Amino acid sequence: MASPAHKFGQLIGIFIEEAFYPKLQNFAKRKGLYLDRIGKRNARSGAKVTWKDNKGNSHDLDFVLEKDGTEEAKGNPVAFIEIAWRRYKKHSKNKAQEIQGAINPLVDTYSIYSPFKGAIISGVFTKNALEQLRTQGFSVIHFNYEQMISAFKEVNIDIYYEENAPRQKLIDKIRSLEILSEESKSIVFKKLIEINQYSRNLN
Repeated sequence: MASPAHKFGQLIGIFIEEAFYPKLQNFAKRKGLYLDRIGKRNARSGAKVTWKDNKGNSHDLDFVLEKDGTEEAKGNPVAFIEIAWRRYKKHSKNKAQEIQGAINPLVDTYSIYSPFKGAIISGVFTKNALEQLRTQGFSVIHFNYEQMISAFKEVNIDIYYEENAPRQKLIDKIRSLEILSEESKSIVFKKLIEINQYSRNLN
């Protein structure tokens, strides 16, 4: 069973994914692309968005934009986008390396299509971790921890916690996220865009 902290992080990741999905879907429609995300699709087995590199290694991804892709058939990948959350800076460099490890081999494999590399990350990431991604050619949107806290306060949810937080305190926070209404989610995301200068151009 996942720890409360892990479960909390999963819910934040799902929130970010759901918030960005409509914007990426609108972009895909404007450009005549297919947007793949976790869930059922006839073109693949299982719910995961999995692509193989030229060494036969499989990589699970959050979003992939495809040229000539359809519900029935995979297209050519033109963008790989990963979503990540980290609460503590000690884990941020490893997560940056994990994102690189998932996307860079695929970009090399499908280099003929010059795929875009994107990372939408939230929480505590060090300057070095962010620069590591950017110097590797990633376009990065980062919602820092303070911005996340401020945005969720708009709907009276306190997502702050320390590493030694009591288990029940985290469980209570998880429950607050699980019952968050669509309207409240929209309020939180709108606030995030408002306070994050790197993502304002999404509106």
